[in-house]
Amino acid sequence: MNSPSPVRFGLERALEDPPAVLADARCFGVLVNQASVDREFRYAHELLSARFPGRLAALFGPQHGLWSEQQDNMIETGHALDAKLGVPVYSLYSERRKPSPEMLDGLDVVVVDLQDVGTRVYTYIWTLLLLLEAAADAGVTVLVLDRPNPIGGEVVEGPLLTTGFESFVGLRPIPMRHALTIGELARHFVRTSGLDVRLEIVPVAHWSRDMLWHDLGRAWVPTSPNLPRFEGVAVYPGQVLLEGTNLSEGRGSTTPFELCGAPWLDGTAWAEAARELGADPNVHLRPLRFEPTFHKFHGESCGALFLHSHDPAQTRSYRTTLALLAAARKLAPADFGWRAPPYEYEADLMPIDILTGDARVREAIDSGASRSDLDALAHVDAARWRSDTEPDRLY
Repeated sequence: MNSPSPVRFGLERALEDPPAVLADARCFGVLVNQASVDREFRYAHELLSARFPGRLAALFGPQHGLWSEQQDNMIETGHALDAKLGVPVYSLYSERRKPSPEMLDGLDVVVVDLQDVGTRVYTYIWTLLLLLEAAADAGVTVLVLDRPNPIGGEVVEGPLLTTGFESFVGLRPIPMRHALTIGELARHFVRTSGLDVRLEIVPVAHWSRDMLWHDLGRAWVPTSPNLPRFEGVAVYPGQVLLEGTNLSEGRGSTTPFELCGAPWLDGTAWAEAARELGADPNVHLRPLRFEPTFHKFHGESCGALFLHSHDPAQTRSYRTTLALLAAARKLAPADFGWRAPPYEYEADLMPIDILTGDARVREAIDSGASRSDLDALAHVDAARWRSDTEPDRLY
C-alpha cells in the first residue's frame, strides 16, 4: 500500500496550529462550499465551528451555492440559514456578488477555504477579489487557507485578459491558465490593486509546483456541478470556451467538458480537422455520439468528441479547444455560431470575447483562422507572467 501524501492543506494546518488572527478573533465568517473538506472529507465550516466554539457567525457561498446545487451561470442562489450551526448563509452569487457592509458587520475575520481549478474564468477567484475589496472597506481581515492548484503551478496557457473586456469571468489581466494557488492569487490581487486590507495566508505544506491533483493521494471532490472529475479539470482551461458557442460543452452528460459536440457534426471529421489545425497531440480526440439530458441540444443525438489527456502535466487544452472551434466553423459554417449575451452578468460583450479576453479569437475564426493564426492566438509570455507574479508566489 502506498504511504499517504505528506501534503497538508491550509485548512488542516490552521486547525492544528491556528494563526493568531484566527485564534484571537471574537467573531469570524467563512467562505466555503461543499468541496471545502479535509483529508477525511469533513466540512471546513463545521470543523472551524467546533475548533472555535461560539465564534463562527456567518457563512458565505460562491457561485453554485454552498452545496453546489445550482447548475449554470446566472442561476442565482438565495440566502439561507444553516440549520446545523444556526448561522446565516450569505450567497455571493445572488442580487450582488460583493459582500455588503451588513454581511461583514461585526466580523473580525473572513476565512476563505475554496478549491480553485487554476483557470481565469472560474468565478471563485473573482468572489475572493470582491471579498478583499469589501473587507478593505470594512476593516475586516481576510485569512486564506490555501489549497493546491489541481493542474499544477508551472504551465501557463492563454493570453492575459485585455482591458475593456472585464467581467465576472475575468476582472484582472491574468492568463487563462494562471499557474497560481488561490492564496497566491489573493496576494497578487492585493498587491496589484493596491488594496488596503490585512491579508494572511496559511500555505499548503509539502506542495511543489510540479504536482497535480493525482499526485496528492486524495479523491477529487467536485468543486462545482460540471467538474465532477479531475480529468475534466485538466481540459477545462480550453473547453470552457465552448460556453461561448452553440456547441455543447457536455452539460447534460456525466462528463462535462471532457465531452463536447453538436447534432450537425461528425466526430471523426471533427477530430481530423482539429488535428490539422494544431490540436495538442497529448489530447486524444475520440469520436462518439451522445444525447444531452438537459442544456444545449437536450434530447438530440450529437456528433461528439471525448477528450482524453494522455499527460495532464503536458496538456495544452487552450490550444486544443481553439483548434476544435476553428474546425467546427470550417466543417459546418452554416450551423456553428457564437453564443449571444447576456453571460455572467455581461449584457453587451460577446460571451466568447470575455472568455478569451478580447475579440481576436472570434474574429480570427470567423475569418478562417489557419494553424499559425491559432498558434498566435494561444501565445502567452509565460516567462513574463512568472516574473510579474514572483512577489506573490509562496511555493
